[in-house]
Amino acid sequence: MKIAIIGAGAAGIIAAITAKRLNKNLHIDLFDANKGIGKKILASGNGRCNISNNQITSKNYLGENPDFTSFALKEFDFKAFEKFCKSIGLLLDIKPSGKVYPLSNEAKSVTNLLELALQELGVNIYLESMITDIEKVEDKFNITTKDNEYKAYDKVLISNGLGAAPQLNANESGLDFASKFGHSFNPTYPSLVGLKTDNTYNGKLQGVKKECNVSLYVNGNLEQEIFGDVLFTSYGVSGFAILDISQLAVLNLSQYQDVKIAINFFPKINRNDLGDQIQTLFKTIPSQKAVDIITGMVSNKIAPVLLDICKINIDTKAADINAKQIKALAYQLNQWKLKITDTQGFGHAEASGGGVRTAEVDNKTYESKLVKNLYFAGEVLDIVGNRGGFNLQFAWASGYLVGKSLGK
Repeated sequence: MKIAIIGAGAAGIIAAITAKRLNKNLHIDLFDANKGIGKKILASGNGRCNISNNQITSKNYLGENPDFTSFALKEFDFKAFEKFCKSIGLLLDIKPSGKVYPLSNEAKSVTNLLELALQELGVNIYLESMITDIEKVEDKFNITTKDNEYKAYDKVLISNGLGAAPQLNANESGLDFASKFGHSFNPTYPSLVGLKTDNTYNGKLQGVKKECNVSLYVNGNLEQEIFGDVLFTSYGVSGFAILDISQLAVLNLSQYQDVKIAINFFPKINRNDLGDQIQTLFKTIPSQKAVDIITGMVSNKIAPVLLDICKINIDTKAADINAKQIKALAYQLNQWKLKITDTQGFGHAEASGGGVRTAEVDNKTYESKLVKNLYFAGEVLDIVGNRGGFNLQFAWASGYLVGKSLGK
């Protein structure tokens, strides 16, 4: 039996290894547009490779139907993943947060071991091979690249992801191929990405970083709250809390909803107590400028912007700040609202949302319900995970199930 796998990422690699282990007589050709396999694996975790997470449920995913992931995550749970890693010689470092890294703390060791496993099993790897077309003639598939044509495949797996990280040759050709075979897909959007805001003072706050509580509002309704790092940038906001909240924010933004976030700089202090603390500071040093005193609480970049938003003159002395203005300052620090207008785009996104509709794919075999012997796995499907190894774990799990199907 002859099989083509489009995309040598996590899903495509584990599908090839699993299938070959089950049936050594399979002929498997693995195609990738890059010069090496697993480019997104290499990029994960800032090069340290956040390869998985040991605390995963379907609630860690977004999509039209996140429960679609349940069977795969159960069949290929963390214990199964750990066993697979040991089978290729890869030992893991499991952090208290649930994040999982290679014990070597180096992503390259992961791709090296995966490549050795592929080579040992006799999987044919075609690098720098961008697929331009897939067609089915009777019951066989033909694959076309820029320079060659590969014919008569019995089965094809599309696992070449979506548009996140175009600098790694990421693209949405998988959706084009899916559409050609009658599949529909939900609009794609960048996920785990910095957010652009419509404020004129963005540049003035560039570089300010603080642990804050971030609340997401969609059409005025509170949808999510996350605590973590917030980094102000020239375009808006980033940082771990923003990346996390961006998933739901951008999903709603892509559906033309009104999306805002509110940043609480002092989540452990309620608004009234914060106001009392500001008032006490002002009374202690009444002859000093209010803007200078506030820098004892927040960054010196935030202080003048804060006063401007609260319509307080930059030269106002602490003694001249009235109770109403103190209340306004406390409110702003407790609820710094920002309207989200856009994202940094796919070039800065860690993952892509949207993709091939899961209703058209079997959740146990990942075979197309529309075209026999056509399979999908990983990011090309309308499933996107939280930050922290969840996207890679779905890629491993979905690819594993495809591999079992291909190996039969």
